[in-house]
Amino acid sequence: MEHNDPDLDRPKKCTRTSARHRRADAQRRRALSPVRIILMLLMLPATTAAIAVGVYLRTSEFESHEALLHLIAMVSCDTAGSLVPGPYREGEPGYHARNDLDGDGVACGTIAPVAATPQSAEAPQSPQPAEAQQSRQLGTAKFVRP
Repeated sequence: MEHNDPDLDRPKKCTRTSARHRRADAQRRRALSPVRIILMLLMLPATTAAIAVGVYLRTSEFESHEALLHLIAMVSCDTAGSLVPGPYREGEPGYHARNDLDGDGVACGTIAPVAATPQSAEAPQSPQPAEAQQSRQLGTAKFVRP
C-alpha cells in the first residue's frame, strides 16, 4: 500500500532549506567575526598606501626606480642617502626644495663651488647681509639655517 501523503515529502524539503539556512548563517558569522573586521580595518591604511604608490609610479615623469627614490627622498635626506648617496640636483629624482636648505639647487649634500672668475676692481660688489645668506623662503614657510 502506497501512501500519497504530502506530509511525508515536507521533511525532505525542510531539511534542504534548513541546511541552506545553516550554511548561510555560518557564512554570515565568518564574515561578521570581530577578528576579521579588525584585520580588515588594520589593512585599510596599507592597502590605501599601496594603491597611492602604484598610481604615483605609473603617473610620475621619472622611471619607476627613480620615482621610488623620489618618494623616499621626500621623507628625509638620511633615508634617501641610505639607498643612493646624494647630492640630488634640481630637476633630478630625489630633489625636493624642502631638503635644499641653502637654496642652491642641490638637496641632501653640497657640491664644491665652481672657481669664480676674478672680479675687476672697477665693479666691486657689495656683500650680502648675513641674514639674507642664512635664511630663505619657500612659499609661506621660512627656513633658517642654524
